[in-house]
Amino acid sequence: MQLSTLSAKKRTGFPEVIFGEGKTIEQIIAIMNKLMQHTERVLATRVDAIKAEAVVAAIPGVTYHPTARALTWFKKPILRVHEGYIAVVCAGTSDLPVAEEAALTAECMGCHVERIYDVGVAGIHRLFSRLAQIRGANAIVVVAGMEGALASVVGGLVAKPIIAVPTSIGYGASFHGIAALLAMLNSCSPGVSVVNIDNGFGAGYSAALIQQNIEKRL
Repeated sequence: MQLSTLSAKKRTGFPEVIFGEGKTIEQIIAIMNKLMQHTERVLATRVDAIKAEAVVAAIPGVTYHPTARALTWFKKPILRVHEGYIAVVCAGTSDLPVAEEAALTAECMGCHVERIYDVGVAGIHRLFSRLAQIRGANAIVVVAGMEGALASVVGGLVAKPIIAVPTSIGYGASFHGIAALLAMLNSCSPGVSVVNIDNGFGAGYSAALIQQNIEKRL
């Protein structure tokens, strides 16, 4: 565990992250305690409220973020160490858990995040009113379910790297996010990359790495 943690931190600037889904309360507590011995910050994703309550009670200083379904622990207050910001653009309220997972992940990596929510194509005027803020970001995470059209729309309006996240939100023919995934993969807008269904963590992590590497070149 120590070697793995130090290796991840050296490569990306962030230690190993815990995937909480499928793990027991006891396993999450044990892994968090082990990580806390070797790092100053710990992130556990996909943790439901019942598990989180037990972990928070067992480990002092752990915070649960219910919308993101994530646990965090910091030895000292997290600092925004990177200039500029990442925009997390979310289509609708139902997609918020995935968007918040992305936003929280990027913040844990020291990035400033601007949350731009409820700007899906069904109310596209709301997107246009936030366009200047979106264009000002160094990287953009776009989270959408249903038909996943928001990623293509944003891709046609900005000149920044976009990480599209399809969500499992939608009616029957959305096939639990497969429709949005295929739409994003087939986007004709340049600069759009796609992560797996509901993978807010992966999108936030990638956006933070883009932010870090922009600074290294400056």
